Amino acid sequence: MSLIANTPKPPYYAVIFTNHRTEGDHGYGKMAKRMVGLASEQTGFLGVESAREEVGITVSYWSDLESIKAWKANIEHLEAQKSGHEKWYSSFKVRISKVERDYGI
Repeated sequence: MSLIANTPKPPYYAVIFTNHRTEGDHGYGKMAKRMVGLASEQTGFLGVESAREEVGITVSYWSDLESIKAWKANIEHLEAQKSGHEKWYSSFKVRISKVERDYGI
């Protein structure tokens, strides 16, 4: 998997998940891998990029808002969200934006 998502020509959507983790893994690593795999099977999923230092940032890319809504409501994803609230994150923020332009090499 590439570190930079190979997204299509805009427009498309980005879900930006910024977070600060609690101490310890508590199953986080395994669940994070599962969520990326599961998301990649969802209709409208275009790719994902993630980085972690003091603050973690994961950006997932989607073809439309309906696909994002369906992913948020996915049963396994809901369970991961619950665990995130209870044990993995001391704080987080989710932002959804429309990508109008992109460029790079």
